[in-house]
Amino acid sequence: MATLPGEWIKNWEKLGKHEFVQLCKKLTEKSEHGNEIKDIQSALYELCWQVVQGNLKLDLAVGVLRDMMELRDDMQSVLADVFCILDLETSSLEEKNKRDHYTQLVGACLCFVPEAILKERLDPETLESLGLIKQAHQFNQKIVKIKTKLFYKQQKFNLLREENEGYAKLITELGQDLSGNITSNLVLESIKSLIGCFNLDPNRVLEIILEVYESRSDQDEFFLSLIKSYMCEPITLCHILGFKFKFYQEPNEETPKSLYHIAAALLHHNLIELEDLYVHLMPLDATIIEEHKREISEAKQIARKLVMVVLPAEKSEDKEKEKEKEEEKNEKPPDNQKLGLLEALLRIGDWHHAQIIMNQMPSFYASSHKAIALALCQLVHLTVEPLYRRAGVPKGARSCKMQPLTNKRAPQPAESFEDLRRDTFSMLCYLGPHLSHDPILFAKIVRLGKAFMKEYQSDVKPELKDKMELLLSCFLSIADQVLLPSISVMECNACMSEELWGLFKLFPYQHRYRLYGQWKNETYSGHPLLVKVKAQTVDRAKYIMKRLTKENVKQSGRQIGKLSHSNPTILFDYMLSQIQWYDNLIVPVVDSLKFLTSLNYDVLAYCIIEALANPEKEKMKHDDTTISSWLQSLASLCGAVFRKYPIELAGLLQYVTNQLKAGKSFDLLIMKEVVQKMAGIEITDEMTSEQLEAMTGGEQLKAEGGYFGQIRNTKKSSQRLKDALLDHELALPLCLLMAQQRNGVVFLEGGEKHLKLVGHLYDQCHDTLVQFGGFLASNLSTEDYIKRVPSIDVLCNQFHTPHDAAFFLSRPMYAHQILSKYDEMKKADKGSRQQQKAQKYVSACEQVMASVHEAVVSLHPARVWDDIRPQFYSTFWSLTMYDLAVPQAAYDREVNKLKAQIKAIEENPEIPLNKKKKEKERCTALQEKLQEEEKKQAEHVQRVLHRLKLEKDNWLLAKSTKNETITKFLQLCLFPRCIFSSIDAVYCARFVELVHQQKTPNFCTLLCYDRVFSAIIYTVASCTENESHRYGRFLCCMLETVTRWHSDRVIYEKECVNYPGFLTIFRATGIEGGNKVDQLDYENFRHVVHKWHYMLTKASVHCLETGDYTHIRNILIVLTKILPCYPKVLNLGQALECRVHKIYLEEKDKRPDLYALAMG
Repeated sequence: MATLPGEWIKNWEKLGKHEFVQLCKKLTEKSEHGNEIKDIQSALYELCWQVVQGNLKLDLAVGVLRDMMELRDDMQSVLADVFCILDLETSSLEEKNKRDHYTQLVGACLCFVPEAILKERLDPETLESLGLIKQAHQFNQKIVKIKTKLFYKQQKFNLLREENEGYAKLITELGQDLSGNITSNLVLESIKSLIGCFNLDPNRVLEIILEVYESRSDQDEFFLSLIKSYMCEPITLCHILGFKFKFYQEPNEETPKSLYHIAAALLHHNLIELEDLYVHLMPLDATIIEEHKREISEAKQIARKLVMVVLPAEKSEDKEKEKEKEEEKNEKPPDNQKLGLLEALLRIGDWHHAQIIMNQMPSFYASSHKAIALALCQLVHLTVEPLYRRAGVPKGARSCKMQPLTNKRAPQPAESFEDLRRDTFSMLCYLGPHLSHDPILFAKIVRLGKAFMKEYQSDVKPELKDKMELLLSCFLSIADQVLLPSISVMECNACMSEELWGLFKLFPYQHRYRLYGQWKNETYSGHPLLVKVKAQTVDRAKYIMKRLTKENVKQSGRQIGKLSHSNPTILFDYMLSQIQWYDNLIVPVVDSLKFLTSLNYDVLAYCIIEALANPEKEKMKHDDTTISSWLQSLASLCGAVFRKYPIELAGLLQYVTNQLKAGKSFDLLIMKEVVQKMAGIEITDEMTSEQLEAMTGGEQLKAEGGYFGQIRNTKKSSQRLKDALLDHELALPLCLLMAQQRNGVVFLEGGEKHLKLVGHLYDQCHDTLVQFGGFLASNLSTEDYIKRVPSIDVLCNQFHTPHDAAFFLSRPMYAHQILSKYDEMKKADKGSRQQQKAQKYVSACEQVMASVHEAVVSLHPARVWDDIRPQFYSTFWSLTMYDLAVPQAAYDREVNKLKAQIKAIEENPEIPLNKKKKEKERCTALQEKLQEEEKKQAEHVQRVLHRLKLEKDNWLLAKSTKNETITKFLQLCLFPRCIFSSIDAVYCARFVELVHQQKTPNFCTLLCYDRVFSAIIYTVASCTENESHRYGRFLCCMLETVTRWHSDRVIYEKECVNYPGFLTIFRATGIEGGNKVDQLDYENFRHVVHKWHYMLTKASVHCLETGDYTHIRNILIVLTKILPCYPKVLNLGQALECRVHKIYLEEKDKRPDLYALAMG
């Protein structure tokens, strides 16, 4: 309320008094309860304050105050409150006159305000000045005495008056047999009688009731209802219990279980409050926190000791210190009563109070005590029982039934997965790693998880989707916080590991890897127990790895298996760190992993990916020209491990894909190794000509004669790789990313990098693409392949795939489509002759390739198609060596090898008969397969050549000059493809020869060869190292053809004279054959060949003399490849030899790789 208006005070008699009385009446009539007193107090305070200030005469104010007393019954008390406030305010004022005004006002009001009320409210000094008491000092003393008597003086009981007989009768009454009709009410009446008769102290009686209850703790129902009926104050009961607990708080004392039980029962039935009892229990919370911190630091110290190298002298000192510590510990500390009470609460199922106690302590402190963990496990068992019976029990399992708690206030048993969120999940979270004490419960939780995942993966109604998602996140949290930490502490339990994998394999790998990451990097640091476990695992891993060799793989493998069942992340992390340093460990490590569980294999995959993605490690060596050896070691390990063991590949493949998306091509090394080991597809430019020849045959010939190592038994592993790629839709993305990344290596990644490294990465990217494309072509079914690879124009225009790579991916698709079309036609018309079959093949090609001919038009500007027809372009890019020639020699070689093998088996007396028979059958079957394959390829080649014969007249238009036509052919077809792969290099040379042999109009063979041999400086300089190998092979094949024609006039006249490719006068359109005058004769041809050799020498010498690393390396590689056909002229050879020797001397100490090439 606002202060009283000034006019009221000035004109008090006329206006103020009347207005003030009206205001007070209005305030007392207010209906709002509670507020009116405040307002009246404020009004009275304002009036009295005016008197104290001296603005209003005392008698005027007293008159009004007397009238006010009639308004309310409690008005005297209200006024006394106002005086009380003014007393405090005026006593602190310096102006003495105001204090005098106050005392006068109170003195004048004594006639209508009772003394007793004022004595309650006012200060003793004020009362003394008013004359209400004689001395303030005496008054204060009197107050203290009265308070002491009221609150602190204990009532004296005359113990002699309490007869012992009464207590004896009381104990007899409480100790009687309670099985009959005796109820707590009857006993309570008897106790009341005994108290009255023998004058017993009620508190003492209560203590005896508790004492008897403690000794008969099985009679909960009776004693609890008795105490409830008898109850005085809950706090009294708490004090009595507290006194009992205090008795056991000395060292070497043990609190009895029965005392904990009755305290828990009383708490559970709300007869006492937890906070009242908690203060009586020892040790203090601060002591518990201190102990927990000490445990963590001790665990870390143990971990440090295990990692440190300890000298023998230090060891003996440490032992003495430990002995001293143990002697100090001999005096057993008193029980932890809080944990004892907690265990009792859990045993009776009082989760509410148990949770409160656990929250008072550090995380997992309570459950780290085995008794608590087991009690909590038991409670979880009972809570999940109905749900486990319904959903979790495996078929055919007979599990023992559990007796439910009789206690109605215990947590409700879960009937559905939704019910688990009520209590079960939180109970498990409090258990944490200590669920390891109860493997049976661990298995139950895992099985419930499996049952939930099956329900989750089935078609769920949309309205339940959110609930299911929430439950999924709960199960994932339990896996992270409870299951994985628990398995770390379990002692080598392979069954639990397999059980857990049953659940984990239902999660997508992203969830699994997230869990493993948490397990490896977070979990072990949170618990003292796990800190120790981690240190022990690393110590044991070191011990095993130091002794691992090829000879003891089996024994070490078993030890690794044992260790991995509990702590795979720690073990594999250490093993991988060792492999990165010592690559000679790869083979024994891979062999030693055969004793792992499925879960461990999955964790291994995660650990490998994490090691590969380690941001702290450089993927290049310090010289910045080569890839780091640690990455190469991990890549080799990847290939070997993923091939040998059934590990899911999705994560690794996705990792490589993501790295490519981010424009990083280093990790393609992993892809290369995985495909090589799992599918048996090698990519190398060091192939011998025999191997290369075998690679142009069918699949069987490739497997037998095309690779360096005999690659067998890749069927299962290549199927796994294929499934992983198809299931996660990674096949095409990987191809496209690799194809795009080739140029990315040069233009995006290569800015700061050394040219040698850029070339190496480009080669790695290209080789992996060729290898991966080859894998897809040979392993994907026709439907899968066609479904995934888009048409050529989409690949090039939309996905920006380079043309050579786009055709490389599309080629198998065209072959598949043509063959299936051809087979359809054959089936439709069965009795057709050979000629008709060839005709059908041609029409099948036309049907399939027509759309391709249309699609390629968009790949190049319109003027390109003035000279080369799209049909010719498509034919060149869509055929392979398999279509052009049968590698007769390679088939014969492999068949002869098998015959020799059969002969050797027959002649070997040491082989048992049944094994001989098996081996012979295997070799014979292979032989038959190869012969069948050869026959099939021969028929196919005949059909293709027939088709080309029909097509050739429409291949080249030559609207401009023939020179221009050859330029476009070299630019768009020959050069891009001859450096794509070794087989493509041979194909390009063979195709040029074939176009010549087919007497293709407008194709000048001479000009083509001339252009290839004349200007090799630029092409050599722009190659990477691997491309140089392939370019050299292409030149070698071209030179072979030229050398054959050069070697013998008969051959030349048979294969070159009268062919349009050897016309020397170029007309706009070539007429079949041409005149004799227009042809190049044999002698002139020999001069031309000499000129080509001279041009090659001139270019080679130029490259060798530039001093540029790339020029010298590439030309040396090319020269090595063309050795069979060049140099044939002595003086040219000597000139070259002189330059190479010079490089050999100059580079000896500068560039060792060039020195090695020159020396070779």
